[in-house]
Amino acid sequence: MYCRNCGNEMAPGAYVCARCGVPTGSGCDYCYNCGNKTDPRAVVCVRCGVQFGQPGVPIGYPQKSKLAAGLFGLFLGGWGVHNFYLGFTSKGVIQIVLTCLTCGIAALWGFIEGILILSGSMNTDANGVPLKE
Repeated sequence: MYCRNCGNEMAPGAYVCARCGVPTGSGCDYCYNCGNKTDPRAVVCVRCGVQFGQPGVPIGYPQKSKLAAGLFGLFLGGWGVHNFYLGFTSKGVIQIVLTCLTCGIAALWGFIEGILILSGSMNTDANGVPLKE
């Protein structure tokens, strides 16, 4: 394994590069698989073909659907389904409790969030990954 910041070969299981001190998987100028210098915006390494992920999307987090999240908010917002889908579990639990305590009146909160998601005002999930169209 090679450091993405300086290209130094790292020991298996290392958490930090011995040469530059950057944590494993950090940096953007080198391929984490082969150590080849890459463009920071590259999606694939031209030397070994390993995929880096989409620009602006953290590696390891899939993009969620904006349409699905918005529809969950419109139709099941009182039960916080859209928030569970987007990874905001605490917010989803609060919506369930408030909907039960107010006999459904607090479901308006979820409905409004559904509209905000579909309009693009809320456009990331709990991990900061942008929602896909």
